This record gives sequence, C-alpha cells and structure tokens, in this order.
Amino acid sequence: MIDCDFPQHSIVKERKRDEGLVIGNDYFKRMAFEMYRSGGLKAYHVKGSTAETAIEDAQALIDCSENPFDVIFFDLPGTLNSKGVVKTLAAMDYIFTPVSADRFVLESTLQYALMLNDNIISVGKGSIKGLYLFWNMVDGREKSPLYEAYENAIGEFGLQIMKTGLPNSVRFRKEMSEDKNTIFRSTLFPADKNSLKGSNIDLLSDEICEILKLKHDGKE
Repeated sequence: MIDCDFPQHSIVKERKRDEGLVIGNDYFKRMAFEMYRSGGLKAYHVKGSTAETAIEDAQALIDCSENPFDVIFFDLPGTLNSKGVVKTLAAMDYIFTPVSADRFVLESTLQYALMLNDNIISVGKGSIKGLYLFWNMVDGREKSPLYEAYENAIGEFGLQIMKTGLPNSVRFRKEMSEDKNTIFRSTLFPADKNSLKGSNIDLLSDEICEILKLKHDGKE
C-alpha cells in the first residue's frame, strides 16, 4: 500500500497506531505471533509517499522485496489539482473510485472520472486498463430506483460502476482498541468473520479480484 495522500498519510498513521497496540497488548501480540507462525496471511507493506514520487517508491519496494507482489494499491488525493496526481494516475493499471448518492459528490466524482476517461483512457495514453466506480456510504433507507437512475446516468457517460456497494455503517470507523478484542478496521489483521457480515467488504474484494483476474480462495 502506497499512501500518497500527503500530508494526511492516514494509512501510515493507522499502521503506526496498530503496531503500538500490538506491542502494548498481550492479546494482539499473541494474535500477531500466531498469524506469522502459521505462515498464512501477512500484514501488507505500508509506505508513505506523495503523488509525485509514488511510482518510484513502489518500484523501490518491488526491488527490495524477497517475494513478488500480486497487487500494489495507491491511496491518492481526492483532487486532480494535487501536484503529480494525473501523471501517477496515468501509470495505474486499474482505478477504483468511491462515489456516494449525493448530488455534489456525484458531480465531482463524475468530473474526475470523465477527465481521466476522455484525456487518458480513451485516447490510449498511460497504462489504465479500467476505471470503476463503486457506491460508498449506501443508505439502506433510500429507494433503489434512486441508485438505478444514477447508474443509468453514469452509464450514459460511458463509465462503469461495480455491482458491490459499501453500506453507511459505523463499523468502518471502528479501529483496533485496547479494551476490545473484536477487529474490523486494522492495517495488521484481517477483520473478524462475524464483523464482516453485512459490510460487503468481502464481496467488494471478490469483485476486485475478478476484475484483476487474481486467484482468490483457490479460484481464478
């Protein structure tokens, strides 16, 4: 994970916080030990960077890693005005962009996506193979026809929207805590299976793996 959202670097800060909790909490310390001893899933690398130097920093990680990476995610600033963002976006293989059913957010995201589509993807510049929008903060009380209308409008612009959306849930803001053993949001550990229910994180991951043609749970 290359955290390019400078100067916030929220993912880098969360990793440092998670590591501090593991060092000071016996439960999490045992959990980390068991995870590494089992030879199973390992915590992903997190590298702080900027939109200008993101590609070079990713290449440096690749060069010094003993094992090849299947995927490198880049967390970029939400505005194209940040220096280096457009150049770095053009170097991506795939772009996944969250969008919510709010008119102002939707208009801003569409402008962002259309600029990339019209100036980079459709004219064959850069490396982008696909740009996908996905619904975020979905309010279950809103009627599905609203989302259908938005999706029809998005389709008219020639943009793709993923089948899986993420609900508006407080669980996405729940970090690791010293007084709670249940884990949902963490940069070190996978979420508890019970916590995943209804979050759609697992379904979104499956869909991303399908788009990227990655092996997932032993399947192509």
